[in-house]
Amino acid sequence: MKKSRVVVFGGAGFLGSHVADKLLSYGHEVSVFDLAPSAYASREMETIQGDILNRDSVERAVAGAAAVYNFAGHADLDSASTDPVRTTELNLIGNLNIIEACVKAGVQHFVYASTIYVFSESGGFYRCSKQAAEIYIEEYNRKYGLAYTILRYGSLYGPRADERNSIYRYIQQAMNESRIVINGKGDEIREYIHVRDAAKVSARVLEPEYRNKRFVITGHQALPVQHMLEMIREILGKPVELIFDPKPDSDHYKITPYSFVPKVGEKFAPDIFTDMGQGLIECMADMSERGAIQKV
Repeated sequence: MKKSRVVVFGGAGFLGSHVADKLLSYGHEVSVFDLAPSAYASREMETIQGDILNRDSVERAVAGAAAVYNFAGHADLDSASTDPVRTTELNLIGNLNIIEACVKAGVQHFVYASTIYVFSESGGFYRCSKQAAEIYIEEYNRKYGLAYTILRYGSLYGPRADERNSIYRYIQQAMNESRIVINGKGDEIREYIHVRDAAKVSARVLEPEYRNKRFVITGHQALPVQHMLEMIREILGKPVELIFDPKPDSDHYKITPYSFVPKVGEKFAPDIFTDMGQGLIECMADMSERGAIQKV
């Protein structure tokens, strides 16, 4: 992999910060662009504070970059369902600002963080914004030759998450309240993947062989949500009440996201991956250190 300058939009966030770390470990010169300063950026990284809706800021950040990742935008499916305008501004217009800047600056490779919900009729306005963004990316490739890689992420978990992450919320409730309230019946199937495993795969796609392709990044094992909750309960070793409260108008999928089929993506999973039990323990330790849960 040729070492070069890479800009990571949304690089202060949950997934983006881990990808920035991994890119730096591969020897790239990494610039992190986000609304607020990153709590995780190392001294070797350039940090840029800015808004993806500000085209001038985006163009200045992209100038001189060989590759650009976009993890910025509206990432919370539930809040997106009640604010379609803001979701569209961030996930579509913000992404277009970055793509336009890439074309002007002669960026060689654009990597976009999408979602497995693009396969689905679930996902509400969040899914709509991601589907539209993918279509624009492909059109920019046809019209301007901008090479791209689209990464469709599944259910992530791990350190640096916040309340927008389901496993974070479950652990926080379990440890602070001895109960977990779930928007579902517990039989929903998810393929959880540790954020560092996802970051490892994400940083590899700068190789030429991954250009102009789409990849699904999920875990190796399909797991019912209730089984994952039982793991949390066993790890804690204390009674935790599970309250299943499915919402009839939920935008989340139940068993599989595959109902609507856009261009097919290959599945891309790490050869060596984090055991989920160990990953959950790490989440608990990380949340405890950050004061999200009571010390146990």
